Amino acid sequence: MNEVALGIDTFGDVTRAADGGLTPQDQVLRDVVAEGVLADQVGIDFIGIGEHHRDDFAVTSPEMVLAAIAGKTDRIKLGSAVTVLSSDDPVRVFQRFSTLNALSGGRAEVIVGRGSFTESFPLFGQALADYEVLFEERLDLFTRLLRQPKVTWQGETRAPLQDQAVYPTLGAPLTTWVGVGGSPESIVRAVRYDLPLMLAIIGGDPRRFLPYIDLYHRATDQLQRPVRPMGVHSHGFVAATDEQAWETLWPHYKGMHDRIGRERGWGPTTKDRFLAEVAGGSLYAGSPETVARKIAATIRDLGLQRFDMKYSSGTLPHAAMLDSLTLYGTKVIPMVRDMLATAAAA
Repeated sequence: MNEVALGIDTFGDVTRAADGGLTPQDQVLRDVVAEGVLADQVGIDFIGIGEHHRDDFAVTSPEMVLAAIAGKTDRIKLGSAVTVLSSDDPVRVFQRFSTLNALSGGRAEVIVGRGSFTESFPLFGQALADYEVLFEERLDLFTRLLRQPKVTWQGETRAPLQDQAVYPTLGAPLTTWVGVGGSPESIVRAVRYDLPLMLAIIGGDPRRFLPYIDLYHRATDQLQRPVRPMGVHSHGFVAATDEQAWETLWPHYKGMHDRIGRERGWGPTTKDRFLAEVAGGSLYAGSPETVARKIAATIRDLGLQRFDMKYSSGTLPHAAMLDSLTLYGTKVIPMVRDMLATAAAA
């Protein structure tokens, strides 16, 4: 099999400082850059940075943070996780990422999606009633900008373009994925636009997504599209032992889960539910061997070409994330590659 890419994601979660208080957002942004530099040094393939517009996440402009990382790294791929295309302008998204792609020597990637939060819609003057049409139209325009030197386009949600060139033009191609939370319509949309698929699996047995993988392949057959790479984004944390990983992660995981749960009507989580998610769900937390075995199993079961671990988790401290990234790059990734190679040879 082709070598699988193993990456990381963060939303720039506001962390807990050494004095017990919350880290100021400006320091969180500098810490994310340091995490990206370390990821490059320890052999991680990709860093994705998510976009949010709320007090518990510091990153509102992933491209700016990625550009800072680009200037201090040599090989790691740099992307969003995700760019909320529905509430942004596709022309400006293209320009920002084509600029990042040029500055980084072709290392930029975009994961476009509708996002798991909706605060960007009122902030940028978009109506939630237009949620579906905004994404459909803006993805259509964005893919044309990726593939056509001059674009003619017309829709309902922005001004039309007529034979329009957009600068800076692409030198190296700009890899673009569609981030999907698990709706059949989103799977088929990715196939229609001939883009790789990134599945956000944030809970439950990852094999429950097998019907979506099957739908993807049926859609490529019916629409006569090539099979593109598929990846998964899931939460994780690595420490020297399973127990150390679980005890370090648990209070920050609970705080994040319960805070978002209060907004969305979930009940508070429990330690037993947390450990059940570690054992049989989509939380990749534990020692390097434990995490590697679980990642390798998910890659094999779903037939993936990419796995991205969201290494930040609520107020989890920066120092703990640095330790986790070091183990992920130096221990977990080589183990996963060995496990996949052994399975392929067998």
